[in-house]
Amino acid sequence: MARLCEGRIAIVTGAGRGIGREHALSLAAQGAKVVVNDLGGNVDGSGGDLSPAEKVVEEIEAMGGEAIANGDSVSDYDGAARMIQTAIDTFGDLHIVVNNAGILRDRMLFSMTEAEWDAVINVHLKGTFAPTRHACAYWRDQSKSGRAVSGRIINTTSVSGIYGNVGQTNYGAAKAGIAAFTNIAALEMARYNVTVNAVAPVALTRMTEGLGPAPETDEDRERRSPRWIAPIVTWLASDEAAGVTGRVFEASGDLLAVAEGWVRGPKHAPIDDPTKLGTIVADLLGSARKNSGMDGTPGGWPQPRS
Repeated sequence: MARLCEGRIAIVTGAGRGIGREHALSLAAQGAKVVVNDLGGNVDGSGGDLSPAEKVVEEIEAMGGEAIANGDSVSDYDGAARMIQTAIDTFGDLHIVVNNAGILRDRMLFSMTEAEWDAVINVHLKGTFAPTRHACAYWRDQSKSGRAVSGRIINTTSVSGIYGNVGQTNYGAAKAGIAAFTNIAALEMARYNVTVNAVAPVALTRMTEGLGPAPETDEDRERRSPRWIAPIVTWLASDEAAGVTGRVFEASGDLLAVAEGWVRGPKHAPIDDPTKLGTIVADLLGSARKNSGMDGTPGGWPQPRS
């Protein structure tokens, strides 16, 4: 039986541990050659160590696959270009970029420092833009030269971004930005046969182990394993997914779902007198679905205190 990604060349950022490691192993198991990118930093982005990426390369090679480690920072524009070129120079082409690298610096908004804001926005948002930009330029040049293109960008957003979570204005803003970036990039790259999708994962990793109650049973631990995220990413990376673009998928050990984006709700004719808006806005809000909570269900969003 043919493997889904046989002969395809992939880059996975933040692939030394957790969800990214699962992506790299799954893609390799399905026939892809993988650039395992990981700066090897701590959860807050400090430090650096290539050994986690190298260990994943060893795992891939032990299963008969091909991989190479890369330690460039995703938020370094020139480093991201080197990463793309590493794939091309090593394996001869590029088909897949999985933007997974991320950090956390959670803080309530009124206590957040400028550095905490900048670091998270830089790694997540710029760190999605930079590799994607260089990959898309490569695929555009391929297309213009008459070569067949089958490009895949798979970004990582979060339920914290698309639904909202207290204490994560920096992380949530970056992840919401990635969801919008995904939609727009999909529109721009469709003519070049490049799809752009995103996944909002829920899993227990180094980054999330302190954000909620620890799993109490082996069953709970299994449901929160990062391995549940890799199947949809691997499928989106394949030729089978050629007709799917601009979508956000939620993935966890509990579900696989499509997240629906912003839509226009109840509407009214324009009003030029603000004194008349009170009852009109009340009627609009009374007819509108309430914001979703972290479980994605409308009405679950916490209401402000009166």
